Amino acid sequence: MLGIVNRPDTYKKLQILSSDAQYDLACACGTGKDEHRKRSSDGSWIYPVTLPNGGTSVLFKTLMSNVCTNDCKYCPLREQMDIPRCSMSPEETVNAFLDYFNRGEVFGLFLSSGVCGCPDTAMDRLNTVAELLRRKHRFKGYIHLKIIPGASDAAIRQAVSVSSAVSLNIEVPGERFLSRLSSKKNFIKDIVEPVKLISALTARGSEFSRVKQTTQFVVGSAGEADRQIVKYTSALYKKLKMHRIYFSAYQKQSGDDWETDQVENIKTEADSLTREHRLYQVDFLFRKYGFEESDVIFDSNGNLSLDYDPKEVWAVNHPERFPVNVNLASRFELLRVPGLGPVTVNTILERRRQARLTSICDIAKSNSRLRKAEKYIAF
Repeated sequence: MLGIVNRPDTYKKLQILSSDAQYDLACACGTGKDEHRKRSSDGSWIYPVTLPNGGTSVLFKTLMSNVCTNDCKYCPLREQMDIPRCSMSPEETVNAFLDYFNRGEVFGLFLSSGVCGCPDTAMDRLNTVAELLRRKHRFKGYIHLKIIPGASDAAIRQAVSVSSAVSLNIEVPGERFLSRLSSKKNFIKDIVEPVKLISALTARGSEFSRVKQTTQFVVGSAGEADRQIVKYTSALYKKLKMHRIYFSAYQKQSGDDWETDQVENIKTEADSLTREHRLYQVDFLFRKYGFEESDVIFDSNGNLSLDYDPKEVWAVNHPERFPVNVNLASRFELLRVPGLGPVTVNTILERRRQARLTSICDIAKSNSRLRKAEKYIAF
């Protein structure tokens, strides 16, 4: 039996719905030291976010409803769970957001929802909020809308037209794994085809090229190996020009009697979070270091090492590429060195134009990353 909240006010709804929004990471928050979500003085719906100029601000992040007809086994909001349920109207959502925005406490909105009814019913409520903000209140700032799996092409087009960013979470790498989690979702029809449509609508040179597209994997929810997630991650970046991909380690919730098939090397919650971190490191290697899918090395079970980061694993398996001469190497070669990131490589390239580098001290003050790099470089 569902715990329906009897006539809660907007504040009480926000407490419930913003807390439930924590499970969706597919917006620009949560991956850096200054980006972890923080509880505000009067609620938990304020999320830090990194801005394009490198500064930080905060998003107003909430669900419109946690009522959901889906049966995704990893999700604590699925239909079968006995939790307090409530919904906010478009007008309530708009007014709550504007109250914070007008006080200068947030710069934008991240809005999602459970599937209350059919996908297009949920999308209509999300789109109505964005339309009210854009048309009625002349809000020109940041809006990120979550696309509901199974939404119609028309609903998706409308969402893209009023958003700064959109996301439809892929959750798992393929139909085989989704079928273990849900009897209601079709991987191709409800997820892949809408993601492709969003990619086409937001492609370079298109009317909505300014709109960013992101997605999220729920890691460990269906017994998938890291190799399968990495394969999909690479394809999403290369073929569909995804802006960002997020990874959320599956964590068993209170009252959840579903047992996922964890991969062999994941024994504890700490292992699960380390696995999530390794996937973020691979993601960064793809986006910032020029790594390809074929460069990522897995164990015999298709999983990433929990003990060593994927860049160091690559280096250990390619001794012929080292040591790298810091005075002669290209930017690409320097970025392959464990411990050297884009900022440090830029420093090396700048300083060696002025004088020959003779030791690690000529690069920067010694730290753990540079000490790791020392055994892979020569002067």
